[in-house]
Amino acid sequence: MHKRTKIKIAIVVLLVGMACMFTAVVTDHWAVLSPQVERLNETCEAAHFGLWRLCKKHIYITKENKMEGQGCGPISLPGEENCTYFRHFNLGQDAEIFEYKTQKEYNISAAAISIFSLAFMILGSLCLLGSCTGKGKGRDYLLKPAGMFFAFAGVCAFISLEVMRQSVKRMIESEETIWIEYYYAWSFACACSGFVLLFLAGIALLVLSMPQMPRNPWETCMDAEPEQVE
Repeated sequence: MHKRTKIKIAIVVLLVGMACMFTAVVTDHWAVLSPQVERLNETCEAAHFGLWRLCKKHIYITKENKMEGQGCGPISLPGEENCTYFRHFNLGQDAEIFEYKTQKEYNISAAAISIFSLAFMILGSLCLLGSCTGKGKGRDYLLKPAGMFFAFAGVCAFISLEVMRQSVKRMIESEETIWIEYYYAWSFACACSGFVLLFLAGIALLVLSMPQMPRNPWETCMDAEPEQVE
């Protein structure tokens, strides 16, 4: 396969990864929390959250919609929903409530790291744009920082995922909350996909932009003929 074709494939994968990561950052279905349901025909309170807010949903559980082995939910059932932003950079009365305080502590880190991931994606996109509009050696040179920026964006996405995972774990293990069950939702899956695609495609773009390897053992990389990407 021609080098130009490989680079185009890597760029397409990067675009998909950026779309997945952006979707994860702006949505609030990273995890769904559920209390134990002991009686039917009563209202229970489930919750889902993301980087910016926590949403509680009051769901009426009946024999028809109760799923075996699952607590309050599924979250897709109809019910009254109330969402509260974490207010990362403002101290407020919500900080006195454990679930908000806990989420705020972790989400400040997760949100900040995700912003770094978005910043790296923007820098990588600018490098790709410069590479597409440039000519000659400058065009090839910009692929290297682009690959590094996208790989860094993938690493930041992974760290954000781990911080959120620890947040969910602390919420479930605490005796001060009603949540005893959880599962990761589609926003978390988007973040995972974004991490994998950004990191692998970024590394691939970096490798493809490297100088051509020598064909003979007595050559060095500096001796090898440069391979231009057209």
